[in-house]
This record gives sequence, structure tokens and C-alpha cells, in this order.
Amino acid sequence: TWERLCQVAVKGAEYDSPERQPHPRCLEGTRVTFLDDIYQSLDNPERSQLIWLHGMAGVGKSAVAFSVAERMRGLKVTEQTKTETRLAGTFFFSRKKPNRSTTGYFFATLAYQLACNFPSVREDLNRAIHDNPALLDPNKSLRDQMEGLFLRPLRGLQFRLRNCLPSTFVIDALDECVSKPELTDLISLLDQALREPNLPVIHILLTSRSETHICNVIQKTEVRSLASKIPAGISGEGMDKDIHRFLEHSFIELESHPGFPQPTTDELAQLASRAGRRFIVAFTMMKFIEHGYQDPRDRLQVMLRFTSELLPGKEVYELYNRILATCANPVRAYLHLSVVAALADPLPIRQISELLGPGEGKDVEKTLVQLRSVIDIPTDSSLPVNIYHSSVRDYVSDPSNCNLIEVQRIKHSHSILACSSFRLMMREI
Repeated sequence: TWERLCQVAVKGAEYDSPERQPHPRCLEGTRVTFLDDIYQSLDNPERSQLIWLHGMAGVGKSAVAFSVAERMRGLKVTEQTKTETRLAGTFFFSRKKPNRSTTGYFFATLAYQLACNFPSVREDLNRAIHDNPALLDPNKSLRDQMEGLFLRPLRGLQFRLRNCLPSTFVIDALDECVSKPELTDLISLLDQALREPNLPVIHILLTSRSETHICNVIQKTEVRSLASKIPAGISGEGMDKDIHRFLEHSFIELESHPGFPQPTTDELAQLASRAGRRFIVAFTMMKFIEHGYQDPRDRLQVMLRFTSELLPGKEVYELYNRILATCANPVRAYLHLSVVAALADPLPIRQISELLGPGEGKDVEKTLVQLRSVIDIPTDSSLPVNIYHSSVRDYVSDPSNCNLIEVQRIKHSHSILACSSFRLMMREI
């Protein structure tokens, strides 16, 4: 039974999983006040809480989630224990990974991590799974999974944790769950779980975009009384300073690269001010300058010209437009970028080329290397390529987000993939 739980638990959903590299994290010295407020909430021993960190794409919610998980992992439950930490479990959703895009293995994954951290609950889990093996079936009701795999082991920790600071679960990117009904049920169930009278005090940090279905369930009267909402906003001088610090640190780290430029104080301030208080914009700026076959000094100047023209509030999509414009064939670059973003399971470049065929698959590698600022291309060509951030998927999901007129006539990426897959199947018959 424990062996079976080990098999079904989604290791890639853990905050520090290699599957999620490079791990987003808050740079030391940034988001200090913001993180301190969260840590203060997580130290509250009075009652269990749902803490909802919400905000638009690219403001650094996943980096905050990672940093919180890392801190909780470093804090022992008591001074005497050597292994048990205050991080009870994590689940980082991602629609790019089938087993992380639904709630099917959510409670099994948290149960596995909980038992790794608190070995004493393994017997409770063994009995629960022995009594009802279907608990490990992803199609089993969430309520039953929560009772057997979540509440049952937590009840066994009530006495153990009675005089300890609360344990924490970190759940990132709720909006990456592809089923809205599943997700709203999950949030409601987590709220109900925290109301159980025989549990230790625990806190659950949730992060997501401020999407309507999530806002609605959080606003329900019964959930609202336990929920603490923290906006990951883009206002405030502190955010400006953090973006500036991130860019400054990034340039210093690259100082050792031969010929890599160091911007003047005014240029650095210009880049920081035009990032729109979004870390994803600053990150993409650095990737654009750092990667590519052109002289990085020229790319810095290109980026400075871009940033002087970015429209406030539209920085992300405008930046993606400008990066596409630097490609040899911007329309083909958009097409290949949209395919990479649409793939349910990421593929290596060679397989993308084979899938698209001799027409649309032409020059895939040559095109994608020009998009290294928005696509992660491993040095090992047998590994899959993937977008750095979900805002890229948002950008290519609607052609009207792109200012290239020719893009409006391109078939939707899902249609392209469907036709390409059908062509390959017919070839094999």
C-alpha cells in the first residue's frame, strides 16, 4: 500500500522537483516585507487558515510560493527533531503536465509528502488504502480521497503537533488546473478540512491568478471566514526597487561573460521602469539580451529601444511582439511558438519538426533558437523544449494579442496539431 502510494504520487508537483527547473525563487533582498507578512500569517497558532495569494500573470506568485516552501522546509517542527519540518506538502499545478493539470492525484501526492515528513502517519495511510484501495484511483471522489488520504493522517498528528508552530501546505497555480468544477470543489473541500475539530492547526497557502471561478468560491461566506487574501499587486515603490535589484543582480552575474555589456545607471533605471512591475518582463528582457548569436551589446540597445515604446499595462504582450519582430521570419516564429505553447506534452525540436511535416515544420530549430528569451531550449537536443512562462501561452492563444497582421490568417495551433497528428497516423496505416 505504501509502495502503491509512492508510485501514484506526482513527484513533479513537489516544489523542488527537477521537472520544474529552473525553479523560480525570490532573489535575496527582494519582496522582503511581502514575504514577512506571509511568514507572520503562517506562524499564527490560533486557528487554521487558507491564505490566498492572487494577482495577474508575471508578478512572481510562483517565485513567492517556492520561497515560502523553501523556508518552511528549513524550519523544524521542534528543536529536538532532526527530520520533521513545517513544510507538510506542496502541489504545483501545471497544465503542461497531465498529472499536474487535474486534481486526480492531488491528495495522494500530499499524503505521500506528509508521510515522508511525518513517518508516524504511514500506518494510518496504509490502513486507509487497505480498507479502500480505490482511494488511489484518480477518478475516485475528491471528498473520499480527502477523508482517507488527508484528514485521516492529519488527525493522527493532532497530539504530536499540539505545542508546535503550524505546519504548512503550499499549493501553486490553481488556475493551471484545466477543470474549473474540479478546482472549485477542491477549494471548498480544503476549507471544510480546515474546520475539522480534531486536526492540528495547519495553514494552506494557495496562489493563482484572480480568475472569476476562483474568486467566486473564495468569496463564498463559508470559505471567506477562513480565507486570508493577499494581493500580489504591481503597485508600490517596493516592487520597483525589487525589479531594479533583480536586473542589477542579473547583469552582475553575467559580468564574467566575455563582451557582456553592463548598462549605465540611467539605462538600468529605464529597463526597470518599463518592466511594468512584472518580474516576467524583467526576466524576458535579460533572456533576450543574454541569448542569441548577436553581440549582447547590440541586443541591449535593441531592448532599450523596445522599452522606450512599451505601453503601460501592456508590457508583456508588447515585449513578445517586439521579440517576434527580431526574428528572420516573424510569422513562422509565431506559428512555431504557438505550437510549442499548445503541446500537452512538450517535445524535442526534432519531433516537433517531424510532427508538423515538410511545410509548417520547415526550419523549426532555426526559428526557435531565435526565441530563446521566451522558450527554454535544453543543450541536449533529445530533451523537450518548453515555454518559460504561462503568459506566452496566453499571448499565442488569441491572434489579436499579436500586432502582426499576417498572424490573423494562421490556423489555430490546435488545428495545426490535429491535422499533423492525423497525417502521421494515416502515413503509418
